[in-house]
Amino acid sequence: MIIATTGLCSCGQGSKSRPETVYIETYNSVRTYEYADAMGKRLIIENGFPKGGMKYIDPNGDSYNYILFWTRIINETDNTLQVNMNVPVNSYEVPSLPGKYYEVLIPNDTMTLEKLRLLNSGLTGLDSFLDKNIHKSSSLKRTINPKESTGFYVLMLCLTEGAVVSCEQDLV
Repeated sequence: MIIATTGLCSCGQGSKSRPETVYIETYNSVRTYEYADAMGKRLIIENGFPKGGMKYIDPNGDSYNYILFWTRIINETDNTLQVNMNVPVNSYEVPSLPGKYYEVLIPNDTMTLEKLRLLNSGLTGLDSFLDKNIHKSSSLKRTINPKESTGFYVLMLCLTEGAVVSCEQDLV
């Protein structure tokens, strides 16, 4: 699922060149993808492994489990980068887990490295966010200037038909 976070991104640069090299490394609970152009300028995408097992109870009293991912994009190029993500309101059933559905939401908060050691990687107001955004589409639009970075969160909410059961092991 960490790779899916990267796959959701639609990143556009001023030039339409394809990366010359792609380097992937996993360390300290972070998966790093590096893309370099012909000039050696890099775009780096870091995905944090999930923090999971948290519960959310909606205003109707329905209980859900969720896990939280984070992504940071570092623009070492000379071009401005546009990041546009649109996640439809759809719930996604996992074929190997009949009756278990996952909803993907993107909170508006900006993730920073300083927040990573905090509860929920520093994401605050999560219950309020979920109360207002559960069962709605999500989107993210960011501009990353040259030599800058941005970070964001991706939340996966477990929806289970019938009785609510623990889904965090299934998501990880």
